[in-house]
Amino acid sequence: MDGDRANGGFVQAGLAQIPPALQAVVDAGDLCGLVTLIWRKGEVVQVNTIGRRDLEAGAPMTRDTLFRIASMTKPVTSIAALMLLEEGKLRLEDPITGWLPEFSEMQVLKDAAGPIEDTYPAPREITVEDLMTHRAGLAYAFTSMGPIAQAHEERLGPPLGTPLTPDIWLKALGGLPLSYPPGERFHYSHATEVLGFLVARIEGKPLGQVLKDRIFSPLGMHDTDFWCPPEKRGRMSKLYRMDPDIGKLEDVSLPHVDSQPGFEAGGGGLISTADDYLKFARMMLNKGEVDGVRLVQTGTVEMMTRNRLTDAQRQVPFMGLPFWLSQGFGLGVSVITDAEQHAWMGAGSKGAFGWPGAFGTWWQADPAEDMVVIYLIQDSMPLGPEAVANLAERRGLGGRAALPVFQKLVYGALGK
Repeated sequence: MDGDRANGGFVQAGLAQIPPALQAVVDAGDLCGLVTLIWRKGEVVQVNTIGRRDLEAGAPMTRDTLFRIASMTKPVTSIAALMLLEEGKLRLEDPITGWLPEFSEMQVLKDAAGPIEDTYPAPREITVEDLMTHRAGLAYAFTSMGPIAQAHEERLGPPLGTPLTPDIWLKALGGLPLSYPPGERFHYSHATEVLGFLVARIEGKPLGQVLKDRIFSPLGMHDTDFWCPPEKRGRMSKLYRMDPDIGKLEDVSLPHVDSQPGFEAGGGGLISTADDYLKFARMMLNKGEVDGVRLVQTGTVEMMTRNRLTDAQRQVPFMGLPFWLSQGFGLGVSVITDAEQHAWMGAGSKGAFGWPGAFGTWWQADPAEDMVVIYLIQDSMPLGPEAVANLAERRGLGGRAALPVFQKLVYGALGK
């Protein structure tokens, strides 16, 4: 009945189930807190601010709390690259060595987990499309096994917060062998960091300035940046992880820097809020335009959100899971290809797209439902060498278990 319907066409009783379900996870001590946002058919339907952004200070989560959004950065960097594509400054098929000569004459490991000296010449160069689809053959330490994982940690530093300058970092990464030949498989990696620095070199300015000029300022995303200035730090959530030995959350927040960082990680370095990211997600949902501001053409977003992985590439597990059973990957975002199969890991319609972050952040734009859903937490996972191999043994996963509960309750409130 109409009286049971909330704004946006949701069942009121269904929406009402979401806050207590999320509160229970916080009460259990698995998360410090979280901010969630549901937007549908032109309006914000629900915002939940639960728990605390700082346990020691007792500061509550608020709608404007700042979060390290980790790999939710990747779609933003990818849009910047696609803006340059529309302007004819790059093509998907272009070898990246035209701007990044550090990646000339790459070698490939004969065994992805074998000695880093045991290599053969790459059969072809890395292209822009390889970077945008994580098929460049590059790696992260935490997604790799064996010597290459250790070499990444030793030569590049941590995936977030490296002390290296972009030029030194690119030279160090280009000096390591590829785990796989370019184009062969999806292997989650530093590819989007490389893409960001490619964009920066084309534009002749730091990536953060490119994103501010092209995306953040036009969309009014005034709380999104690669660093948190002193006057905003009181709004920022601490980053916690579960200490399995004592069963309590410990503060593992990354240190603040005094000014705009020299290394701006286009693959994971942004700080943002739910409302700021909503502007970006709505732009994506509306195929390049939001509130009268157009960043890219309709066809560009359609190209970006279309699966580009082959059937064989989707057979390879991601993070130890059959992730591609119901999804594909386009240019910087994943896309649901089978909504029924996708129910095992979350919820969403065919064609819904997004990309999560390592600290538990997640968003999804669902064109079929005219909906954006955002879920922000700060739950640190190990990002050192071989971390993926240890994920299955990780205790204290209650914080991550809350996401599929949230997803299913959102779609359940639509009668799905």
